[in-house]
Amino acid sequence: MSVILDIKLKRANKVYHEGETVAGVITLSCREAMQHHGISLSMEGIVNLQLSSKSVGVFEAFYNSVKPIQLISSNIEVAKAGKIPGGKTEIPFEFPLNTKGNKVLYETYHGVFVNIQYTLRCDLKRSLLAKDLSRNCEFIVHCQPQTAKVVPTPVKFTITPDTLQNSRERSLLPRFLIRGHLDATSCVISQPLTGEVVVEKSDVPVKSIELQLVRVETCGCAEGYARDATEIQNIQIAEGDVCHGLPIPIYMVFPRLFTCPTLETTNFKVEFEINIVIILHDEHLITENFPLKLCRV
Repeated sequence: MSVILDIKLKRANKVYHEGETVAGVITLSCREAMQHHGISLSMEGIVNLQLSSKSVGVFEAFYNSVKPIQLISSNIEVAKAGKIPGGKTEIPFEFPLNTKGNKVLYETYHGVFVNIQYTLRCDLKRSLLAKDLSRNCEFIVHCQPQTAKVVPTPVKFTITPDTLQNSRERSLLPRFLIRGHLDATSCVISQPLTGEVVVEKSDVPVKSIELQLVRVETCGCAEGYARDATEIQNIQIAEGDVCHGLPIPIYMVFPRLFTCPTLETTNFKVEFEINIVIILHDEHLITENFPLKLCRV
């Protein structure tokens, strides 16, 4: 006898804030009446921390600090043991999104070494011969918007062979001058990152100009920290030898779930950076790095 179990939330975008109520229905579809041993629903919010392969074995103390951190956990019995009639049955539910004690609900974030996830899980217990059913449904938590107004401060930059930090043989580098600006490095997460870049001159033709959004995740404790930077997305904003003196617009939308407001806690940190990457035809790679502070208003 096939049974289809599903969890449907009332909000189409599945976005909730602390203090709100997560409401929806559990739907059960079966052709004929079915016996069950109880239906339960649980809500859980967890921070999963993971060490990169380069950090494993470096610090013994890490293994205690990278245990999952539970932010919220609650369980309710939706229905006692009994019978479900044939057809489609809907059972409404409501969960208050409140933490216990002094815990904070961090914003949903899907990273590489830090993962903050909130899920609903429905379990339908059946007799020994029939397999128990379970269904998971992720919902998204946004942190409360900050009340302080974000005043954008433009950041100007000039890139020449003399401003580069990690170039070993500066005399062998081609001559170039690249200017530009970012409209802000303290960014509102729901608004795009904007600015412009201008290639004033370059002895070697430009091959490509790219924008690289990077997440910097730090896990650890007092004994030491493992800091890892990984790419979220890379957008090409110019291809080929661009006209010199022509402003090229910078425009990047922050992807949902893969970015969150900049976060700093005792056990982990989530920060973001933007790299402006200029690739020349002789395969020289020029990178200018800008730390970003993301917030929600």
